[in-house]
Amino acid sequence: MSLSTSHIRRVVLAALEEDSAFHDATTNATVGDSNVQATAHIVAKQPGIIAGIQVAAETFQTLDPNAKFDPHIQDGAPVEPGMTIAGVTGKAAAILSAERTALNLLQRMSGIATLTAKYVAVVQGTNATIVDTRKTVPGLRLLDKYSVLTGGGGNHRMSLADCILIKDNHIAAMTSQGLSIGEVIRHARSNAPFSMKIEIEVETVPDAVDAMSAGADIVMLDNMAPDAMRAAVNDRVGLSILEASGNVSLANVREIAETGVDIISVGELTHSVTALDISLDFSVA
Repeated sequence: MSLSTSHIRRVVLAALEEDSAFHDATTNATVGDSNVQATAHIVAKQPGIIAGIQVAAETFQTLDPNAKFDPHIQDGAPVEPGMTIAGVTGKAAAILSAERTALNLLQRMSGIATLTAKYVAVVQGTNATIVDTRKTVPGLRLLDKYSVLTGGGGNHRMSLADCILIKDNHIAAMTSQGLSIGEVIRHARSNAPFSMKIEIEVETVPDAVDAMSAGADIVMLDNMAPDAMRAAVNDRVGLSILEASGNVSLANVREIAETGVDIISVGELTHSVTALDISLDFSVA
């Protein structure tokens, strides 16, 4: 997945407007609308994986179209404390007004990429793929999911329209009408486009087997203990993909991966982001 320039511009513009960057009271009262030029360097203050270079560039260049943004590394590159990520030269006022927004987006995206890379490293050597969820900040989903890819993970569905995912509340609504797990899947299949994948959430091994037998494309093993996941893998029927989900952490993800599941979805990648510590060093040219 790549980020389109038009989407980046929409996100950046909304973020700058939210921060009133076009009406920066402090910069207006000090630097003012002068042509004073400045140079700034974006510097890593802790180790991690960088994501969001293009987003940071767009932020500065929205306020100063003539600003020169010089990336020293590309998305996906590792950094250590003290490394320069990029330089920007342009109007001092624009750099000062864009600074917080540019860093907020870059730090968030890099934090997601960094955590994803840690999960990917822990499960290395197994057949499991780390993927994200839809637990993202509204308006930032594409940036969040791009950052997961940058960190070496994969994307689960992008939106509600991408896949039929029958969760516990859907199942409760259908089983109240007397339908079994298998019948729920077959009912959904009869109402879905032929090309649409169907995933269903289950909590027990027998339900997982029923779902596989009914032809579910993906079976989500929700909050199951590792032994139960392993049993579901051993009882695999057909070509169903098995996904582990729920309470996944760096401490237990290796054990989960070793059960033989195909996918491990991790909400933490995007719902509890710890920003990578990045700063901007500013000097007048």
